[in-house]
Amino acid sequence: METLKSLTNELTERKEKAKLGGGPAKIEEQHRKGLLTARERIAKLVDSGTFQELGALNVSDISGVDKASYGDGLIAGLGKVNGRPAVIQAGDKTVLAGTEGNVHIRKSKKIHEFAIKNGLPMFLLNEGGGLRMPDGMGSDGISDKLFPREMLTQHRQIPTMSAILGDSFGGPTWMAVSSDFVTQLQGTCMAIAGPRMLELANGQKTTPEELGGVDIHNKYTGQIDHDGANEDECIEAQKAFFDYMPQNANERPAMKVTTDDPYRLVSKVNSILPEQSNRVYDMNRIIEQIVDDGSTFEYQRKFGKGLITLFAHINGHVVGIIASQPKYFAGAAGPQECQKATEFICLCDSYHIPLIFLHDTPGFRISSEAEKAKMPTKIMVWNQALALATVPKISIVIRKSIGAAYGNMCGPGMGGDLVVAWPTAEINFTGPEVGINVVYGRQIAQSENPEEMRQQLLQNWSFDSSPYKAAAKHLIDDIIKPEDTRKFLSQSLEFLLTSKKEKSERLLATWPTGI
Repeated sequence: METLKSLTNELTERKEKAKLGGGPAKIEEQHRKGLLTARERIAKLVDSGTFQELGALNVSDISGVDKASYGDGLIAGLGKVNGRPAVIQAGDKTVLAGTEGNVHIRKSKKIHEFAIKNGLPMFLLNEGGGLRMPDGMGSDGISDKLFPREMLTQHRQIPTMSAILGDSFGGPTWMAVSSDFVTQLQGTCMAIAGPRMLELANGQKTTPEELGGVDIHNKYTGQIDHDGANEDECIEAQKAFFDYMPQNANERPAMKVTTDDPYRLVSKVNSILPEQSNRVYDMNRIIEQIVDDGSTFEYQRKFGKGLITLFAHINGHVVGIIASQPKYFAGAAGPQECQKATEFICLCDSYHIPLIFLHDTPGFRISSEAEKAKMPTKIMVWNQALALATVPKISIVIRKSIGAAYGNMCGPGMGGDLVVAWPTAEINFTGPEVGINVVYGRQIAQSENPEEMRQQLLQNWSFDSSPYKAAAKHLIDDIIKPEDTRKFLSQSLEFLLTSKKEKSERLLATWPTGI
């Protein structure tokens, strides 16, 4: 008769075997590639000693592979990240290449449902080859393995942070692009299917990085928000993003204690903004002066570079900042910047994060390429998101805000709670050079002194573009001194974050995570 001790010893032995996943040889193979195992990744993510594994004794239900399939390619459980409870999933490449079998999918579904039911954020440490062939073949095999409903109807109820830490196809990709934040390890691939499957399907030959490497996503797709040179960087980025998020959609992000005076003057911005209106500068330098302790977390830094989207704190409050970036394309937004702005507005509005807009844009980048990329639609989708966002919105014109871009950056009539300008602001339907050529081109050409006439018209146009006319008619709320910007924002948030507007109505929570 088996005793409690013998049964307990058997359990201990089974769990110790389970920790080895696919076995020592597979673990060593992972290390030879310079990659961590799923358990090593979890150890880096969670606070020491807090991980509680669920499903450790799972094995594949396909006959003959149970001895080498502990966890069925997925490690899952609960843990604390920076002191906050969360749900964690990590693909285990040592078990059947991290592919998804019946048990793997069942465990993932249950842990996802657990997270939503209990309002726990999710961390996904992804690597794997997608659906496992034997488990998915046949009409019966595929019929219960289509896209999981809990992922499709999550509606940003909980913050979800994904890391692509090895080549990922199928399920890991679907989960990543459905997340609020995605970081990818340089040298890895994130795609629907791998190069071998692609070649077999249509004869196209490509490398993993050409198919779905970080450069592809940073330059073209916008499907990742960050990339890291090593796994530590990626996991730390997940934690950093999480610090700006609430625990779930029923809460606001936590206040952050700071000794930075909320009414501090930011006189340095006067030396950062160039005297000449056509000179390039880095808007990040102005933002660093305005926010608490100069600390920010940039979102999609390498995608849509003409626009900055980042998180910061002002007087302890988490804020989302959307700012023109004159360092690239003179701050003019193209299709990628429109997509980036829309996604960021949806994210902030879903998690009750006030939005601050900083304008310095000559308008949109118009071209035949932009038209092929549906630029009119992308502009209007951005505007729709802006119109539906119910978080507090504050808009400041720093230097230029021209044409329709003035609206997209939350100009007057676009739902902003407060719209103000620096005295350096130029606001108009079009820029002076373009406007004068369109309106006065013939007269200039026929004048006795074309250059003198052009300069006179430019001076008049500049006067017409100043913010004082809009301020005089109360079309904007005020003109503020640049050095008072931090004080203005801190005071404004004190008045706007009242009990009535403390939380968003979350009208954008059902918008797709990826536009």
